[in-house]
Amino acid sequence: MRAAMGVWRWRHNPLRRATDLLEAWVALVAALLLITAAPAVGWISGAKTDDSLRQSVRIQRQQRHAVIATVLKPAPDPESAAYDPESAAAREKRRPIVAKWTAVDGSRHSGTVSTALRTARVGDTFTIWTDRTGRVVHHPMDLAGAKVHAVLTGLGAALASAGLVECARALIMWRLVRRRHARLDRAWAAAGPDWGRTGAGS
Repeated sequence: MRAAMGVWRWRHNPLRRATDLLEAWVALVAALLLITAAPAVGWISGAKTDDSLRQSVRIQRQQRHAVIATVLKPAPDPESAAYDPESAAAREKRRPIVAKWTAVDGSRHSGTVSTALRTARVGDTFTIWTDRTGRVVHHPMDLAGAKVHAVLTGLGAALASAGLVECARALIMWRLVRRRHARLDRAWAAAGPDWGRTGAGS
């Protein structure tokens, strides 16, 4: 609104300089872009990310399978766990064990995996995720997590677009101010030698 008023105020003002009107128009265009373009970029980016992640979720659900693993014995070395998709804080709640499982294709496997079982006794069962051949993989992403990632991507894109518009506006304003100062310097250089002399220029 202030940008629009600035354009209107400078339309027929006798004190208006060309840079004043241009400055008002730059502010108006920047305001319109912040109101319309930045949200649109965020929405489009979020929607495309959401579609892509949903497709990834569908593919992961097709390629990854939950199977039942049976505890064989505690793992001798906690550092040798082959499967540990959780964060550092969550890893403290998981313990490596040696287990066996049967893949979707019927092949049998065994190895060191991590489990959230508090007391992993021989014969206990728990769920792990594998591909069709039985290789242990991360659990598939869920739709809620995909939605959160899409929303964050949209917000980031909107903020980045707004920042780009503001940077462009600031750069243009900086150049306008420099041009204005340069003109003042030239005008002063022309009038300076006669400044204060009787009858000079009057």
